[in-house]
Amino acid sequence: MALAAGCLWGLSGTVGQYLFDQKGVGTSWLTAIRMIFAGAVLLAVAGFTARPQLKALLTRPRKLVHLATFSVAGLMFCQYTYLTAIRYSNSATATALQYLGQALILLVACVQGRRLPFLREEAALALALGGVFLLATHGDPRNLVLTPQGLGWGLVSALALMLYTLLPGGLIRDYGSVPVLGSGMVLGGLVLGAAIRVWETPFPADPGALLGILYIVLLGTALPYTLYLQSVCWIGGVKASMFACVETVSAALATFLWLKTPLVRPDWAAFGLILAMSLLLANKDTVPAKTK
Repeated sequence: MALAAGCLWGLSGTVGQYLFDQKGVGTSWLTAIRMIFAGAVLLAVAGFTARPQLKALLTRPRKLVHLATFSVAGLMFCQYTYLTAIRYSNSATATALQYLGQALILLVACVQGRRLPFLREEAALALALGGVFLLATHGDPRNLVLTPQGLGWGLVSALALMLYTLLPGGLIRDYGSVPVLGSGMVLGGLVLGAAIRVWETPFPADPGALLGILYIVLLGTALPYTLYLQSVCWIGGVKASMFACVETVSAALATFLWLKTPLVRPDWAAFGLILAMSLLLANKDTVPAKTK
């Protein structure tokens, strides 16, 4: 289940690239639609499996303020920056850059614990820096191969992943992942949808676009969340997080094989470095288990 979730997440980014490049779908519109409808599916699941927790979450004003903060500054920011990074680069690169958020979480943990990184953590940070360097320059510091927008949005998406992971705090512990993520997605999607007046954007009538959107909502968001959370119950967050790192591999392969996006050896080397960083940090003493 953890492996399947990682593969589905990786493919969803590639489908997003397809919608941007070939169907003209807007980033903000897709983010809002994805969050509203995927969140509605998760809320329906929560209604069957965690109704008391969902009711308690939605009837406590102070918790609602915390939920709103997580929804907008965590979930919405994370989804929007990731899809925007895809728009200005490609799914494989954006996925790899977003995984650098794990290194930022590590740095926050070190600051909070008033300690220096352990040896394994130092190695992970070095791998992260090496991966960014290869993605941005292909090994030649005089040559920037990524557009400034692609690199910038990718790094911002890493910051967003850090906020998304750290902001929920006790909400998930007290009320469960599905109620918090489902209600947070719906709320964040409604806020973004209202801001961009999503109802004024024509809904894509092209069959390919409709299938892509359906995939992102159901198979790229709602289903992998459910699979991943169930895998955490069975094998624990540490092992599930390690298996879900296959997301970087699936995004790279789908981008290369399906969309024929040219990826050269430095790109593959960079993906490998960032994947190695993720595996080094996937333990209970460093960063929290993945919940993307």
